This record gives sequence, C-alpha cells and structure tokens, in this order.
Amino acid sequence: MTDQTQRLAVISRVKTLVLKHHFNIGNIDYGEWCREVDHQSATLAAADEGVFEEGIRALLTKLKSSHTNFYATDVNSTRAQHVIGATLRSVIDSGSPDWMFLDVFEDGPAARAGVAPGQLLVSVDGAPAIPPAFPAFRFGQDHRVTTKLPGQQETRNIAITVPQRKTRKGRPPLIEPKSVSHRMLTPRVGILKVPFFSGSFGIRFSKLLKAAVEDLKAKGCDRLIIDLRGCLGGSLGFANLVSYLCADQIPIGYDVTRKRLQRGYTSTELPRVPMPETKAGVLLCLARFAVQDKSLMLLTQGLGRQPFHGHIVMLVNEFTNSAGEMAAQFAKDTKLATLVGKKTMGNVLGSTTFNVGNGYTLYMPIVGWYSPNGNYTEGSGVQPDVLVDIDPEALARGSDAQLNRALDVLQ
Repeated sequence: MTDQTQRLAVISRVKTLVLKHHFNIGNIDYGEWCREVDHQSATLAAADEGVFEEGIRALLTKLKSSHTNFYATDVNSTRAQHVIGATLRSVIDSGSPDWMFLDVFEDGPAARAGVAPGQLLVSVDGAPAIPPAFPAFRFGQDHRVTTKLPGQQETRNIAITVPQRKTRKGRPPLIEPKSVSHRMLTPRVGILKVPFFSGSFGIRFSKLLKAAVEDLKAKGCDRLIIDLRGCLGGSLGFANLVSYLCADQIPIGYDVTRKRLQRGYTSTELPRVPMPETKAGVLLCLARFAVQDKSLMLLTQGLGRQPFHGHIVMLVNEFTNSAGEMAAQFAKDTKLATLVGKKTMGNVLGSTTFNVGNGYTLYMPIVGWYSPNGNYTEGSGVQPDVLVDIDPEALARGSDAQLNRALDVLQ
C-alpha cells in the first residue's frame, strides 16, 4: 500500500519518462498531456489503489500508442492470451453476449485444462464472465472456470493452473507459448503455427523454425499455410519467418528511434542490415549499433528458393499482434503470400519497461516500425486480402472457416 507522497512520486516519474523516451507516433501535444496529468495528480494520489492504477492507465491511453501500460509488478491482471494462453472474443449466444475462446495455444494453461476454440466462458472463480468486462486471470493462481458450448445449457467445470511469472527485463510477465508447431494437412499442404517469436533476438526461434520447415519439405510440402492468428509478437524471429517467403535479401521494414524521428530522416539513408542467422552475427550487430543510432532497414536473410514459393497463405485475425503484424504487412506489401482472416490489431511499436518505484512498472514504446515505403500499421492494422470470419458454433464442432478458406486459396 502506498501513501500519497509515494503516489505523487510515481506520477512524477511516469511523466518524466514519457517526456524523455515515449515514441510519439500519434503526434501528441506533450504540454497539454502534462497539464492533464498535473490536474489529476492530487485526486489520483488520494484515491484508493484500484482507482489510482486505472487513472494512470487512462492518462496513458491519451498518448495514443500501443504497447503502453501501467501495473503493479507481479500482481497485474492482464490479457488472457498472456496469462492462460487463449484469446477471448465477445459473441452473441442465445441472444446474450458471451466470451468465446478463440485462439488456444498448444501446451498453454488453458489447453492443458481442456479448453478448445469455440467453447464459451461462463464464469471465473464464481464470478460471471460477461462482456465487455474482461475476466481476471492472474499469474501464480489456480482458477475455477465454467465453460459451455454455443447453443447449449449444459456446463463444465475445469481448473486452469497458471504458473508464476515475473516481469522480465524490457517486457511484462508472460506465459510463453510453444513458439512453433507444424503438421501436414494434405499430402502437399503444410501448416506452421506461430503464436510467439521466442528468444531475445530470434536465434532460438530461427532454429526451431528451420527444423519445422525442413520436416515439412521432407514430407512433400509445396504449399504452405502460416498461421499467425493470436500471435503475441515477440522477437526478431519474425524476420526469419518472412525470409522463407522469398529467395533473396529484400527490405522487410525499418525501425526509427525517437531521436531520429525528432531530427528527421529519409529511409534510404538508413543502414541496411540482414536479419542475423547466428548468435555471433547478433553480437556483431549489437556491437555495431552500440555507438550509433539504432535506426535501420531490416532485410530478409536470402535463404534461397523454397518449394512452396508462390503458394503461401498467411492466416491473421484481430489478435495478431506486434511482430506478427510486421510479418503480415511484409507479406501483403510484397504479395509473397495471400492474407486470409480478419484485420490485425494495429500494435507494432517497439517497447520496453521502466521501474517507476513503489512496486509499479511503466510499459512504453520507444521505437517506431515502418514498411519500406514509409507506411505504418500502428493503430490501423493489416487488412487481409481475403476477409473471412469464424462461425462460433462451427468452430466448437472443430470446423475452422478461416483455415478451410486458406486451403481453398491454395487449391
């Protein structure tokens, strides 16, 4: 429990960090924002803990940037996909709104408990789960969850066990899902499911992806579905994924630091850097940019011709996030894959965490991401080439309309 003096210090620290580090993608007037913070400071400092935290988060939303949050370290109730490994969508069942499990990550807490896509969430720990209020799932807790199937009254009680997780350097707590899974859908069509790009710099992910791709090719895969629905984002591993879409080294996009944005730039003057393929390559790249501005144009790796080139579909939805969207934007811009599904989330800024004292953490974007032509998907998302939604009742029966359409496109 913090007193008013401590809370005022937290608010002051948040304001200072925003002014120093925040990537101003929304062209916000910081002077006006600071005046709003100052106007509310005394009231928030005197409020109870929940109102204080929600008030800070409300002020941060006025910055109009993704990857922006404020929370009590290690006790934050966050999005279901980060805690139980499943996304939740609001649907109408029997005339009333319900939360439906949409993307359920393999080997995550929800999947281990028996949750499957299409099931409806009735209650969590005895409290009704009714949209638009999000149910609270917490790290290090066991949750009593009641589910049912669409159109049915019979319910099922399950226990979802969530492991403890703490904030890692630069990133909020997360139950990391299995980053790559693969299988053959038909004798010629393979699927790669990527819910998370693991590893700090993508090298670990790249090794897993290479093994999966080689196995698919050995089994005769010459048509490929890349499933990025529900993708949480993650590391530079997305650059390795999109490197499999083309034979040569070509631009993926570029990042820009706050300082570079403020002083002005042209994309043609940025250093052109292929995604490193080894840990040694990463270390060399880090050494190179340790003493210079970190803005750069990222290139694919030039992995050569693949048997599935010209026959690739990428599945996306409203929960495709961050690095997953960067991959989707590259595929759409280059037309190297057909995007099927729903528009992505629109969260592509590069962020990190800051300790603001008294057990609180600020999560904030410090780098911007743009496609090679200078466009960005922050706040707008990536629109699929083929718009397809799911049918809740069909999904509960195991019929995935988006996956079925992807197969049709490949035929």
